[in-house]
Amino acid sequence: MDLRGQISAALKDAMKQKDTERLSTLRLINAAIKDRDIAKRGEGGDSDEGVGDPDILTILGKMVKQRQESARAYEEGARLELAEKELSEIKIIETFLPRQLDEDETNAAIDKAITSSGASSIRDMGRVMGVLKGRYTGQLDFSKVGPKVKARLG
Repeated sequence: MDLRGQISAALKDAMKQKDTERLSTLRLINAAIKDRDIAKRGEGGDSDEGVGDPDILTILGKMVKQRQESARAYEEGARLELAEKELSEIKIIETFLPRQLDEDETNAAIDKAITSSGASSIRDMGRVMGVLKGRYTGQLDFSKVGPKVKARLG
């Protein structure tokens, strides 16, 4: 089952179980996906099909990152109840994301991307990042991977 189907099934399940917290988060996910579908149609994309799994993974990753930043801001502002809400939303969103690679797996993925792209200098960083994004979307935090790639190529 594709991600869109998994999210729809989870939404129906949350409705049946009357799990309001999970239901509201799943509705937010659905809204973000529908927004991206509409944007794709506006760009001249295929009107019958919405965005695919790679785009949905990107959307979910951005949602997690936004909530992490919000939770941090709420904690700094001593609004712990709001920070807890953001953190619980993160847990729900992450159920649809693939497992994050650990440090060793990340380093191996970077080495493999550098080798397969034939990168030899810092000018090839874009190619390496493109390979990584193509293979590991949703499994890597690219804001942390970028400096590692730069260090290896530099």
